[in-house]
Amino acid sequence: MRPENQSSVSEFLLLGLPIQPGQQGVFFSLFLGMYLTTVLGNLLIILLIRLDSRLHTPMYFFLSHLALSDVSLSSVTVPKMLVNMWTLRQSISYVGCISQVCFFVSFASLDNFLLAVMAYDRYVAICHPLHYTTIMRERLCTLLVAGSWTVSYGSALLHTLLLVRLSFCADIIITHFFCDLFVLLKLSCSDISPNMLIIFTEGGFLCLFCLGIILGSYIRIGIIILRVPSTKRVLKAFSTCGSHLLVVSLYYGTLAGVYFFSSSWDSKDIIASVMYTVATPMLNPFIYSLRNRDIKQALEMCVSRVKFFK
Repeated sequence: MRPENQSSVSEFLLLGLPIQPGQQGVFFSLFLGMYLTTVLGNLLIILLIRLDSRLHTPMYFFLSHLALSDVSLSSVTVPKMLVNMWTLRQSISYVGCISQVCFFVSFASLDNFLLAVMAYDRYVAICHPLHYTTIMRERLCTLLVAGSWTVSYGSALLHTLLLVRLSFCADIIITHFFCDLFVLLKLSCSDISPNMLIIFTEGGFLCLFCLGIILGSYIRIGIIILRVPSTKRVLKAFSTCGSHLLVVSLYYGTLAGVYFFSSSWDSKDIIASVMYTVATPMLNPFIYSLRNRDIKQALEMCVSRVKFFK
């Protein structure tokens, strides 16, 4: 079959989730509910941090950007999936597919950087409590977040530019519910060795760099706690770091399940992708708020204000 170049490919076909036709309505309602919970939950976190002056600290500043990134990451893939499920259409335009790849890579990378920045923040708070305010100054926090956004978008732009130079064969069926970079590379008729080189060098370096910061921060925290072991200190460290550790586990666990422990895309990999792109962004607001006294107090104060104005 003669390959067609990218200019002749106007759209791709997304196979979507492995769902029986009779169950489309049930899963549409389920994912719509999950998406609305993701949006409302994360926007509520951002609003509370914005309104309550007690939450104007580095930890919550980073958390607000993580919430924004989670909303954006979920919004890149879920709305299109819902539209396809509702209309029973599977097509996505070439431009839409490439755009989806670009934004997905950028926000996934941003999550990676923000989790590393938050781990460093917890390290400073626990290991250097007396110097916390002088180290985690507003300028440094702004630079860390701005750098995370800049590097994430730069990385996504690099992968996107390398992707658009490729030609695609007549087979334009994507065995996924969104345009994943690896799946698109498998559909290409061109030489993808430059793309894979950049993924494993640049992408691998950034991922290992952030993971190294997270592991290094928590190893140092563990060493500090074990030097002077006490139940009170352990409980304080767990209350401070427990939520972040759970989010890190969800993020890297699902990421590894999708991209490192699968040889081909099947239903198990798609389920892991759903966890990564839908479930994790939805769970993050609950993880950070259920055991967080500051968030609970801010929410109670916000509710009391609404009742007062009524």
